[in-house]
Amino acid sequence: MLAGYINDLKFWLKNHPNKFYRNVFLILKKTRSLEIPTPQVVNISFYFLYKFISNLINTTARIALYTPAFKGRLSHYGKHLFLYGGLPYVSGPLRITVGDNCRISGQTTLSGRTHSTPPSLSIGSNVDIGWQTTIAVGQKVIIEDNVRIAGRAFLFGYSGHPLDANRRALGEPDDEWQVGNIVLRRDVWLCTNVSVKHGVTIGEGTIVAAGSVVTGDLPPFVIAAGNPAKVIRSIEKPYSEEKHYA
Repeated sequence: MLAGYINDLKFWLKNHPNKFYRNVFLILKKTRSLEIPTPQVVNISFYFLYKFISNLINTTARIALYTPAFKGRLSHYGKHLFLYGGLPYVSGPLRITVGDNCRISGQTTLSGRTHSTPPSLSIGSNVDIGWQTTIAVGQKVIIEDNVRIAGRAFLFGYSGHPLDANRRALGEPDDEWQVGNIVLRRDVWLCTNVSVKHGVTIGEGTIVAAGSVVTGDLPPFVIAAGNPAKVIRSIEKPYSEEKHYA
């Protein structure tokens, strides 16, 4: 409400027929953009001071608050869990396990379907889950070792609402056919803004291009892109040391 009053006052001053009031508006506008002339060495010093204080506060909060609080919501967790940017939001009766050396954005949403047998989210070791990613677990979501999930990915294991508008209005849940597991095999990489539908398995080592929507299973060691995502080309399998020394 205060912002509305301020905006009305600005409009009144700017358009007042009296030149004095219009000049007051111009003076206030110039005042808004005032700055202190400082040499570059001072600017650099202030920047590093800001970064130092900011990192100190964030690191202290992560170690003393965010990480212990998040661990309190997990059924099992491994070593060296690293949260950055806050505390992930968790909703629903979701069972979560996390392996070793995982990095999870604090701007992540993890939800479990209320009407399922307690849904479970299994996160392997050395997994990255990026900024503003949402993982909605219908039954099971399995993320194996070394998976990379970039920012704003959306794994939807359930739809949340039925297709029928009258049932939605009554607050009824989605139907069972709208619910399914999602499996990301080891070494999968989901690029920015990828969506993955329920009932999908993405094969080992596969990369899904930014903005893609995965509606069906993808084989291992391919690059997929599009809506719906389709295989673009294959990827050479990792070099085998065992074969090399044979």
